[in-house]
Amino acid sequence: MAGAAGATRMSSMRTRIMIALAAVALGGLMATTGCSFRESICAGGEYPAIAVGAQGGSACFPDGQEPTPPYVRYPEGKVPQYVDDEWDVYWRSHGIDENNNIIET
Repeated sequence: MAGAAGATRMSSMRTRIMIALAAVALGGLMATTGCSFRESICAGGEYPAIAVGAQGGSACFPDGQEPTPPYVRYPEGKVPQYVDDEWDVYWRSHGIDENNNIIET
C-alpha cells in the first residue's frame, strides 16, 4: 500500500512540474512574440482611405476600386499600414480638406 501512495504522490508532483513548465514556456513565448505582432489597418487586398473634413475617419476599399465620397486616398507616402505606426498616429491629429490639403484637427 505504501508503494502505491508514494507512486501517486510522485505522479501528482510530476504533473504539477509539467504544468508549471508549460506555463513558463507559454509566458516566454507570449513575451517574445507579443511585442512583434502588428495589426494591419486593412485586410489583404484592401487599402485605407481617409474621409474629407476635420472629423476624419478612415475606411478600407478593395484594391483597384476608387474610394467613394466622402473618402479620398491618403497622400502618397503618408499612408498608414499598421495600427499605431507613424502615419496612423499622424492622421489622428490631421485631416484632408475638400481641396486635398492636409489640415490640423
